[in-house]
Amino acid sequence: MANVKFISPSVDFASTEEAGLRFGDKGTHTSRTMMLAELTRVLEASPRDAKRDDYATAIIGENCLGKPTASTRRLTNQRLGELYGLDPAIPIFRVFRTLWERNGPDRPLLALLCAIARDPLLATTAETVIQLAHGSDFQREPMRQDLRAAVGNRLSDRTLDKVIRNAASSWTQSGHLEGRSIKRRCRVRPTAESLSFALYLSYLVGFRGSELFSSGWVLVLDCSPGMARDLALEAKRRELLDIRMAADILEINFGRIEQY
Repeated sequence: MANVKFISPSVDFASTEEAGLRFGDKGTHTSRTMMLAELTRVLEASPRDAKRDDYATAIIGENCLGKPTASTRRLTNQRLGELYGLDPAIPIFRVFRTLWERNGPDRPLLALLCAIARDPLLATTAETVIQLAHGSDFQREPMRQDLRAAVGNRLSDRTLDKVIRNAASSWTQSGHLEGRSIKRRCRVRPTAESLSFALYLSYLVGFRGSELFSSGWVLVLDCSPGMARDLALEAKRRELLDIRMAADILEINFGRIEQY
């Protein structure tokens, strides 16, 4: 399999960060997983047109997650905001919520893609998992090496161990891994919704043309370029994307999913 690349050499970091992606060597996975269960409950408790303050009210004021103390509610609101934005002013969250509302079976994949876009530490762990042969045991050491290369000595060994545990849990929540003490690689099954989000993120970070179908965002979905093309055409039929493909020409318009 090709290397898992989340950023094109032609990326415009300023516009990409304005869209909501985050870069660097810090991330929420030093203390939390991707928090899929909490995210699901918050979105269930908040209307699609909710603003950032509305999400905060649901988590802190109304305690939709049933947290025992005000401090844990505030911290949960902060961590979910770091991972997903929870703000329609952030473009990637707008697209994420639009696709989430279609209630497809690949909501965990949508959440994973958004968390990767917002947490550089989780993104760093992707290659270890994606390159793993299906059915193979997950090994911690390759992930440790990738993380150490990314963060240098900024994180202690103890914190690095916590990042690995949290990341492994996130990849389990998304369906890429299964098991408790021993985790094994599983194949995930994307739909037109998660493929649309992967292509959108790919476009934001500078991929164009056929490169869109082989970016790291698409590889996270266990998609070959051929499968990605098929799902892209399905997304077109379902009016998620406007696509024109002819020979080596590929043009995609994301206007339908950018609406909120």
